[in-house]
Amino acid sequence: MERNRGFLYLTAFAGGLVVLGTELAAASLMRPHFGTANLVWATIIGLMLLYLTAGYFIGGRWADRSPEPATLYQIVAWAAFAVGIVPFVAQPVLSLAAPGFAHFRVALLGGSFVAVLILFSIPITLLGCISPFVIRLSVKEVESTGQTAGAVYAISTVGSFLGAFLPDLLLIPLIGTRNTFVLMSLGLLVVSFIGLLQVSSRTRRQPLYRYLWMPIVIVLLALLLRGQPVKAATNGKVVYETESSYNYIQVVEQSDGCRHLLLNEGGGIHSVYCPDRVETPGPWDYFLVAPYFNSPPYRPNRVERVALIGLAAGTMARQYTAVHGAIPIDGVEIDPDIIRVGQDYFAMNLPNLNAIAADGRAYLARTEHRYTVIGVDAYRLPYIPPHLTTVEFFHQARERLTPDGVVAINVGRAGDDYRLVRAMVATLLRVFPSVHVIDVPNSFNAVVVATVQPSDAANLAQNLSGLTADPFLHTTALRAVQNLRATTPGDVVFTDDRASIELMTNALLFDFIRGGGE
Repeated sequence: MERNRGFLYLTAFAGGLVVLGTELAAASLMRPHFGTANLVWATIIGLMLLYLTAGYFIGGRWADRSPEPATLYQIVAWAAFAVGIVPFVAQPVLSLAAPGFAHFRVALLGGSFVAVLILFSIPITLLGCISPFVIRLSVKEVESTGQTAGAVYAISTVGSFLGAFLPDLLLIPLIGTRNTFVLMSLGLLVVSFIGLLQVSSRTRRQPLYRYLWMPIVIVLLALLLRGQPVKAATNGKVVYETESSYNYIQVVEQSDGCRHLLLNEGGGIHSVYCPDRVETPGPWDYFLVAPYFNSPPYRPNRVERVALIGLAAGTMARQYTAVHGAIPIDGVEIDPDIIRVGQDYFAMNLPNLNAIAADGRAYLARTEHRYTVIGVDAYRLPYIPPHLTTVEFFHQARERLTPDGVVAINVGRAGDDYRLVRAMVATLLRVFPSVHVIDVPNSFNAVVVATVQPSDAANLAQNLSGLTADPFLHTTALRAVQNLRATTPGDVVFTDDRASIELMTNALLFDFIRGGGE
């Protein structure tokens, strides 16, 4: 009896592991199509909890009506099978998300999102049945019911603890999201088959043979769809894709030979590499002009060292090197796989670039270097790390700047809604004496520049005459002068204690959607 109870506990452990593993793998499955915004995470977690609630209720009633080990292990087998087929059934539905994003079809986008989440109702509900069923089968005496229930939930929670780390930290980066589902499915099927064999050894029934087709179907699906891209590119050709602990990463080559770095749902381009030029149509160019808000005359030879928080695949590092020569550049990127992709596909092998895999704020806290420019390109709606937007963070940045240093930040906006830009201006003015805003044409971006020394927006135009030696720098500065935007500070100031950045970005997106995306 003790041996049987021990295997029941193992079943509870495996069920708890697969529940959390499936939840995290679900986020990764949806990440290339819907991103990892807090709203996406909240929806996934909330619905998974509802499915588990249903499973606990159904499992308890089921266990009372059929308190047989054979019933439990058949439930486990079906739960395992449902987990294994989810990524393959979901793929055609997820493919609808790409045109939804590309053409801003809210119904199509939301419909595919909801449909995929509904697919998880069956496996998670069945997984929720396991613990109450195990408790019912493990209890032999009424006096020990509480102790048995506590042990089962404790063991299941330990499994969930392991399941919270395995997918993101090990399985998904090594074998991918689909194969993570397959591995969890096969592992749980092994548990159910061992349980069914135990049932067969004690009775004349042979329930195992009814379920042997399950692993065959899952393995065949995995083999048949092996090598299939996770997501097709809406424009250009996918030349590389991978999944890291932080991102779904795509390298897409355009017809003109330029390469774009796309992350997660691909709503924004994070780096551009064109072998024949350094100019881009995006916001990166405008980071070059940030130091020239200092009082004239300010010459390029005064730019001595640069830190780039949000290095991505090195677009700004190449531009700064092209304009200023081999000055030291410290590029901080939290995802080491993005650094590797930059080196392999974006020629990010500059000898003067020190690529550092770290959180930007943690890096600034420990570095002893001082910089002429600190560029922050880690923001993109709705993904803005709150700890990189606060007064305290900008105090850290100012401490690492030279006396004529500047901070330049790529800040998103939604059409003509500048709430976030105005909030960032207000926050920066708590630390810096002067802040300037450059609108990036034909985009949803503005580059916000804060200077250590008091400065005037007119300084940029007055410094133009000293930039003619480099045509790219001079042209970019001239465009920046033409796109300067006088911006009044907002009423919101972000602090470590109250960085309401997610509330603001969610409001921006909702208002933008309600307005039809114009």
